[in-house]
Amino acid sequence: MHVNNNASATLHELPGLAHQTLAGHQDGLKSFEIWRQTLAPHAATPLHCHACEEVIVVLSGSGVCRFEDRELSFKADQTLVIPGDVVHQICNTGATDLHIMATLAASPVAVKTATGEPMALPW
Repeated sequence: MHVNNNASATLHELPGLAHQTLAGHQDGLKSFEIWRQTLAPHAATPLHCHACEEVIVVLSGSGVCRFEDRELSFKADQTLVIPGDVVHQICNTGATDLHIMATLAASPVAVKTATGEPMALPW
């Protein structure tokens, strides 16, 4: 058992997206990871999928989750529940940063493109 200092977690940045893995395989976890992400106004994650389930807690901001030619709107104090193998994208539709915490039911998480190709991520 140990305590992680979240402020010291490695920060990875993609255009409009800041990511930190707060707990995961680097901590010896085998069945889940915790991610903290910030999306800039009008930014989005890449369209992607993973075999594991994902739960996203919206801390602040608002956006939409795109999947299967549909969009689900969400805002702060709501939780998105995403089944495994569903191609999806998180989009910030607001004028302020979108802050989310995600729990993914695998460690490490193998992320794929919408066409099923492995997606190389810096984390």
